Amino acid sequence: MLLNMPHAGDVPNRLHHPHWPQRLPLSIGLPSTTLWDNLATSAHRYPDKNAVHYMGTAWTYRQILQQSERLAAWLALNGVKAGDRVLLNMQNCPQWLVAHFAILRANAVVVPVNPMNRSTELQHYIADADARMVITSADLATDLVKASEALPHAQQLQHLLVTQHTDGFDPLVMPESDMPDAWRDWLLVQHPLPLLSSGQVHTWVSAVVCDAQVPNLTVTATDMAVLPYTSGTTGLPKGCIHLHQSLMHNAMASAFWSMGTPDNVSLCVVPMFHITGMVSVMHSAIYLGASLVLMPRWNRELAARLIQRHRVSHWTNIPTMVIDLLGSPQADQYDLGSLVHIGGGGASMPQAVAQRLQDLCGLKYIEGYGLTETSAPSHSNPPDRPKQQCLGVPFMSTDARVVDPIHLTQLAVGESGEIVVHGPQVFQGYWKRPEETAKVFFKLDGKTFFRTGDLGRMDEEGYFFITDRLKRMINASGFKVWPAEVEALMFQHPAILEACIIATRDPYRGESVKAVVVLRQTHRGQVSESDLLSWCRDHMAVYKAPKSVELMDALPKSGSGKVMWRTLQEAENARHASPA
Repeated sequence: MLLNMPHAGDVPNRLHHPHWPQRLPLSIGLPSTTLWDNLATSAHRYPDKNAVHYMGTAWTYRQILQQSERLAAWLALNGVKAGDRVLLNMQNCPQWLVAHFAILRANAVVVPVNPMNRSTELQHYIADADARMVITSADLATDLVKASEALPHAQQLQHLLVTQHTDGFDPLVMPESDMPDAWRDWLLVQHPLPLLSSGQVHTWVSAVVCDAQVPNLTVTATDMAVLPYTSGTTGLPKGCIHLHQSLMHNAMASAFWSMGTPDNVSLCVVPMFHITGMVSVMHSAIYLGASLVLMPRWNRELAARLIQRHRVSHWTNIPTMVIDLLGSPQADQYDLGSLVHIGGGGASMPQAVAQRLQDLCGLKYIEGYGLTETSAPSHSNPPDRPKQQCLGVPFMSTDARVVDPIHLTQLAVGESGEIVVHGPQVFQGYWKRPEETAKVFFKLDGKTFFRTGDLGRMDEEGYFFITDRLKRMINASGFKVWPAEVEALMFQHPAILEACIIATRDPYRGESVKAVVVLRQTHRGQVSESDLLSWCRDHMAVYKAPKSVELMDALPKSGSGKVMWRTLQEAENARHASPA
């Protein structure tokens, strides 16, 4: 059932768009083709063009297409049927891209999984998605076997397809500078294959030379394409049902929004298992017939070298990556002159960092906003007129409102409430969870809106600003403190590289504000917790100013680069828990 497809004649609310880019329409028509057709078309147009650059090895569109078709044939030969869910569990690499399109070509559904998950967590993805086939890298295979064997026999894996990292690049031609020392044992070692008691383990190199018949492409734009999982605020991760059509919209719209052409060169370091890397970077580039420069993990010096060498034009990222890059002692020596578009989301870009970025490369950072449920962007700043620390305006074909989170009535401009979204990029619902699905959809003005769970407001020009997650607000003696605002203020301190605001228990105020801070290398040992507390009291309202500071060497981050504030909050809660 299509829960959220716009009806005929449906257009976004024009109230949002007084500063809409004049070169773009408010909405775009959706093609009837699938995501696979994008690769097939680009490979037909540019067969010998480099689609991917990875660790010194180039992959042409012809090579990506051929290996995807061979792997699709292998999947069908090994029992994968239309609609089957296939887990894809590895870091960014050419094999990830080939496997993703092979699953789609086999008329099946991609279930992207964070490779940081361990065996206990992987059990849920295998069982919940009813997956019997997993494609993974050799260093992760053992955890998947453990996860499978911990499940009842009927839910265990039947096939495990394993690739070595070197299947994606040639170490003999790899530039020495492309391999950070910390990556050598990880990428160059040939990991032994585990045994799968419930089925078979297969090698990548044997699968991509399969000469069986490629199955007919029977899926359509309205069939399920991807089942990414989102953790939300509580409970086990939930699968988000996305159609070819919902991902296609944001792949196309992302290309148009950033003035994309087939000559784009995009740095893809945000993980492709994450909805942003998958849709706004990978699928958008393949749709255009552009080139992707892949990084398996973040490394600021390597990122800078790749931007310079490949003349990268587009870089979608997490603000923490830019903060880290500009925190390098060599930052002023980097040649970022090829960049024409840089932006991202997941957290606000601190104003001081955005200004330094603009001074360095002449570009304004384009912030956006989206969730797994909305195929990444539901909002983005117009490149022609961005605002800092702002979600932007509702994306192409999108209607967004701010509503009272209790009564679900629309609020006036400037009032804070829950951000809700209607558009073709919104998911169809949570996999096998009809009750959870019903809770996040509601009707307003004859349209079905998705409840994001995020608090925000819209200004008089139609730009949206986030306040924070509904669950993250700190209540200090009745004063509401929004961590995102305090974090943005703290980034103005010259010694602070990263900061995360959490709540700490206070016998008088109920809750107080605590800052967990990572100092710049140049300031460590010179700036103390008391120095930071004093600065905060001087630079923000007393109820917002942190009452305590904890210095750390690094903040915990997810596989997509987001600061894991819940991990810090849970540790703080445990620290204050009574013995009982």
